[in-house]
Amino acid sequence: MTDVHSPPLIVVGVDGSPAAQTALEFAIEEASIHKASLHVTYAYPVQASVLTGSTGNEYYEQVESEAKEFLQGVIAKAPSSKGLDVEWLAVPGNPSEVLIEASREATMLVVGSRGGGGFKGLLMGSVSTQCVHYSHCPVLVVREEH
Repeated sequence: MTDVHSPPLIVVGVDGSPAAQTALEFAIEEASIHKASLHVTYAYPVQASVLTGSTGNEYYEQVESEAKEFLQGVIAKAPSSKGLDVEWLAVPGNPSEVLIEASREATMLVVGSRGGGGFKGLLMGSVSTQCVHYSHCPVLVVREEH
């Protein structure tokens, strides 16, 4: 968790799911209310080679380009964040690990209750569950509006 004298920082995870969209809307509102900086974070998977542990440059460049393009789509659909200090981040890695690491500097982590994964019957998705258990700051799990 951040130092009490640091300006507030809200981190929100996005993945294109309806719950993540609602989490983003909530995070923007909270950042505005608390005059906090906002980090909108999209964690994208990169597949390392099982044999060498490395990723091919061409593959990585394509995945990174696609992640940035995806994030541009999220930005286009996002509610206005005018007047806020917002960073839009596309970060390679496992979503749970990326968000938990980002929570080290945050005053709040906001995630959707269920992301793009396939187990819609779950009350909470695996990323939100991991964040609740391992984050370094308070976590708000937001359900999508019905």
